[in-house]
Amino acid sequence: MSLTVIGVRHHSPACARLVGSTITALRPAFVLIEGPADMNARIGELLLGHELPVAVFTSYLDEQRRHGSWAPFCAYSPEWEALRAGRECGAELRFIDLPAWHEAFADRDNRYADAELRYAEAVQRLCTEFGVDNSDALWDHVVEMGPAEQVGQRLETYFDLIRGDSAAGTSDTAREAYMARWIRAAQVAAGDRPVVAVVGGFHRPALLRLASPAGSPATAPSASSASSPSSPATAPSAPSGSSPSSPASPIGGAAGDPGVGDPGEPGWPEVPEPPTGATAGSYLVPYSFRRLDAFGGYQSGMPSPEYYQQLWESGAEQAARYLITAVAARLRRRGQPVSTADLIAARAGAEALARLRGHDCPSRVDVLDGLASALINEALDVPLPWAVRGTVTAGQHPAVVEMTAALSGDRVGRLHPDTPLPPLVHAATAELERYGLDRAGEHTTDLTDPYGRTVSRVLHRLRVLEIPGFRRDSGPATGIDPVLREQWTVQQHPHRLAALIEAGGYGPTLESAAATRIAQRIDDAGGDLGAIADALFDAALCGVTDLGSDVPDRLERGIAVAGDLAVLGRVLAVTLALWRHDRLLGTAGSAALGVVVAAAARRILWLAEGWHAPGAPADRERIAAVVAVRDAVLHAAGLGVDRTAAVEISGRIAADRAAPPELRGAFYGLGRSLLDEDDPAGLFPEPSEAVRGAFTGGAAGDWLAGLFGVAREHVLAPGGILRLLDDLVGGLGADDFLIALPALRQAFEYFPPRERETIAEELLARRGLGGSGRDLLRMSVAPQTVAAGLALDEAVEERLARAGLITVGRTDD
Repeated sequence: MSLTVIGVRHHSPACARLVGSTITALRPAFVLIEGPADMNARIGELLLGHELPVAVFTSYLDEQRRHGSWAPFCAYSPEWEALRAGRECGAELRFIDLPAWHEAFADRDNRYADAELRYAEAVQRLCTEFGVDNSDALWDHVVEMGPAEQVGQRLETYFDLIRGDSAAGTSDTAREAYMARWIRAAQVAAGDRPVVAVVGGFHRPALLRLASPAGSPATAPSASSASSPSSPATAPSAPSGSSPSSPASPIGGAAGDPGVGDPGEPGWPEVPEPPTGATAGSYLVPYSFRRLDAFGGYQSGMPSPEYYQQLWESGAEQAARYLITAVAARLRRRGQPVSTADLIAARAGAEALARLRGHDCPSRVDVLDGLASALINEALDVPLPWAVRGTVTAGQHPAVVEMTAALSGDRVGRLHPDTPLPPLVHAATAELERYGLDRAGEHTTDLTDPYGRTVSRVLHRLRVLEIPGFRRDSGPATGIDPVLREQWTVQQHPHRLAALIEAGGYGPTLESAAATRIAQRIDDAGGDLGAIADALFDAALCGVTDLGSDVPDRLERGIAVAGDLAVLGRVLAVTLALWRHDRLLGTAGSAALGVVVAAAARRILWLAEGWHAPGAPADRERIAAVVAVRDAVLHAAGLGVDRTAAVEISGRIAADRAAPPELRGAFYGLGRSLLDEDDPAGLFPEPSEAVRGAFTGGAAGDWLAGLFGVAREHVLAPGGILRLLDDLVGGLGADDFLIALPALRQAFEYFPPRERETIAEELLARRGLGGSGRDLLRMSVAPQTVAAGLALDEAVEERLARAGLITVGRTDD
């Protein structure tokens, strides 16, 4: 019996051909594939007859971690070809890698993100040796465009150079040990028949060593002696009668599923189970070439998947012709001029580059370079995307962007109708049909109507779960907006099913899934109060009242590290309004909102006491934060905001000359608002002491802005401080008054017109003058002109006094 380990690059047509031809030639007892072992009982789902590309999506959720992972398959994926060829020859099919939810995959969002990326130095040496720009061009040169009969030998050499004897990281070491146990078990179960393993090339050298009995060195015969006509590496099998060290575990599937072993087979490694309290599941999802494209950000994808599809179906020469035709057609559709002469020049350039680079026909990069040379005449600001490894960067020439998009292709997979789907898909589909949201069109929801509110919640849950095709055009932006109607646009979207399947990891219903997603956003927000507030408002819009028992602690932790008074004030004001009043959205009295109210009020008080900003102008948002604290103490006392502590802190800040003037005024107003009729405990400074201290250094206007913003009622109340303020403002020198005048005008804007009229009437009465306060407020001259007139009067008086014509304070006619 023999073991054949084929090291592949995921999504490589050349590797897929090698896999198919090797399995067909050897007709092995087992075909082992790098893939999630927890899907072994469901391999039949993969073989239903889907339109590729598709992917196995795995989700994992516990109190500490939420993880999603994809294992994509297209027609030219070696793993998919292994499934197809293995089924045709009657082999038993096994996925042999750890489940994608396993902690070994915690740092990657797709299974095929091999750790070979950590060995970029070896790749760079090879790129230098062959005179190519990056690993993709290197792969095309060495493998895809190389002689077909040498593919196996070239792969062996390539991956030996990349990995060699180097140790992998902890996660890859665990995966390789697990895969090796499957390989050894398969060798025992196969008896004298061959076993073929298809794994990422990075893992191949290690698995050859680990699959050998007692750790003895594995052998890798030359091309002439390999058991496969394409010369994949082979290793001796385990001796007959040996067994893996792990206990037996049943690996089964539905009766009649091709390639699935019988339940209860002994000798196979255990498939790990999720930890207690965690949920994990795997489902097939439709995938797309856009998501598969390395230019689009897929970590271990091949760039330009549509090109490689053509290479797989028709060969390199036809793929090069397709590439030029597809690019020209796309550019013309976009209004870019592409003449026949341009195409002739591009083709001639590509063929010349192919000869220069030693290719029998133009490769992908040859054609792209030829197109760029023929179609782009100006200098480029950034490197061409196929000259580097990664996504298409900003600043690319428009023709280059269209070229990469044309080669990406627009293929979208489709699942077979019999494919099992997670509960969320069925639940969401039923709700969409129930409320007429399964058809494209415009929808209006009335939040005051129970039916409209229910429809709104369904749409918001879909939005929160990022299901494409549902867009809100208008509606309330905060919990205190007076907007009571929403406008939505519903569109059919090709990725809706995939998004619903992927969102199924959050929960079985739209409500539970949205609640889990919002709780995760709160956890991810940390101290970002804007993100926390957005998440809480989304919870209100979704009708989610239970975010989990741990969410209050998360909210409190997030607020405890916030450091912006203005943002804290906005969050507190909106959250308090939702907690107090919003019975429409069902948030009144919410426990989660109550936690935010109490924590934000305490945090503002703590931050403000040490807030020193000398010379800074008055900040209305900081004043608003103090107003929010006032309302929280007055209206949410039961949530744990200590009134006495708030008064004590207010007194200290009001007396702190290093604090910004508007904060001193605001906290003076806060303390007076929270005090009873008197202050027997002496928690607060006397009015005359605090107010007189503010009227120094030209800061009177800012101090009054803080006071009026928080406690204007204290100014107007009988026995208030209006008379004291009048004396102090009247006592300002001309220079100080002119300096303070803009801030004074802004401060009095906190009073509505009726209250400003009341102040004017009291000031007239205090001076023994008749007239109407309303008339006094109607100035026919701009305030700037009045200020300039005062300044002129002051200057004239000063000159007259210097000339001895008048005495300061008295004018002689």
